[in-house]
Amino acid sequence: MNDNLELAKQLGKIFSNNHKMIATAESCTGGLIGAYITAVSGSSRYFDRGFITYSNEAKCQMLGVKAQTLYKHGAVSLETAKEMAAGALANSNADIAVSVTGIAGPDGGTKEKPVGTVCIGVCTKESNCFAKVFCFKGSREDVREQTVKEALSLVLETLATSGV
Repeated sequence: MNDNLELAKQLGKIFSNNHKMIATAESCTGGLIGAYITAVSGSSRYFDRGFITYSNEAKCQMLGVKAQTLYKHGAVSLETAKEMAAGALANSNADIAVSVTGIAGPDGGTKEKPVGTVCIGVCTKESNCFAKVFCFKGSREDVREQTVKEALSLVLETLATSGV
């Protein structure tokens, strides 16, 4: 079975049992996290909504990412990932939000931010937002699938440490 689908099923059990909701804010995955979550039967009980904010304008309009953050740090940054997650949480009925922004490739990388660089943010109602940076290898699809795996894993870890 697909690891990402298994993670989505684990997430679903925890959210269903604890009456919690999740929202997503996706850039480089283009809705793939939401697709895995909603591939699980009964996900309408815990998946509130997903924001696909591929452009910088969408990040600002839909999630409230500050233009200054994008200008100073770029779309692929810990700061942007945190603001995306906070914006998804603020604009939803979710208890937790996860965001992803990165360079899936094969183009778009730089020396400072090579292809495969992805920032994942998590924000909960009970705690501050945080973000982590990853550097994945492989094809565009490999990067996207690895991003989903790490995003779902970070949500699961956050739930475990919060006592849910």
